[in-house]
Formats: sequence, structure tokens, C-alpha cells
Amino acid sequence: MLCHLLGIVTGFLGALIIWLIKKDLSKFVDDQGKEALNFQLTLLIGDVIGIATSCVVVGWFILMLVWAIRLVFCIVAAIAANKGEYYRYPFAIRLIK
Repeated sequence: MLCHLLGIVTGFLGALIIWLIKKDLSKFVDDQGKEALNFQLTLLIGDVIGIATSCVVVGWFILMLVWAIRLVFCIVAAIAANKGEYYRYPFAIRLIK
């Protein structure tokens, strides 16, 4: 659950640190840590695109959209992980398998 929630504040770094520390404790923590990390890396791509295009107005909308998506989906994933359910983000690029 902490991997999902830390993504709201720290981006991919919180998920990466928690996953690296706790991945050997259980398969569930390993799976959800990878899922959170993949989602945060996907949103990092959106952040980079938003920052790169922020000189035009569309970049600010992209950044706000990415932030809203991060907030909503991380909370939903944290609630599911707290219940012990495996959660899959709907549009995360699976970079870490």
C-alpha cells in the first residue's frame, strides 16, 4: 500500500525505494511494488512531455491531467492493496516484469 501512496508525493522514487527494500518479503509486495513503479514511470513520461510543452498552454493541461490521474489511481490502488487484492493500473507500461 505504501508504494502506491508514496507515488502521489515522491513519484517513482518512493515506489522504487520501498520495492527494493521489501520485494523479498512476499510475492504480493513484490507484485504490487512493481506495479506501482511501472505506473509511476509511465506517468514520468507524461510529466516530461508536459514540461517539454509547457511553453505552450497545452503543456500545463497535460501536467494537471497527469497529476489528477496520479492522485486518483494511486488512492484506488492503495485501497485495493490494503484489502489484499492484486491491483492492475489500466494504462501502465510494464517496463519492469
